[in-house]
Amino acid sequence: EARAAFEAAMDAGWGAVISARSGETEDTTIVHLAVGWGAPQLKVGSFARSERMAKWNEGLRIADALGARASLPPASMFPWGQQ
Repeated sequence: EARAAFEAAMDAGWGAVISARSGETEDTTIVHLAVGWGAPQLKVGSFARSERMAKWNEGLRIADALGARASLPPASMFPWGQQ
């Protein structure tokens, strides 16, 4: 269901944000989904809590493992990049 909604939004030309829920656990599955689906944005919160840090750290580990194969969305996807 979540994947279908994500793909429908992307196919319609909308942006999509994969977002964790506040009060979550330290499970990092959401980071893998965001990377695997090619999500342009992932929202997991600030560095204030251990469950958020777990997700940030997993994202850094994935980026390190992907190395040069990793890609970021273009700045034009964001309001500050549309000048």
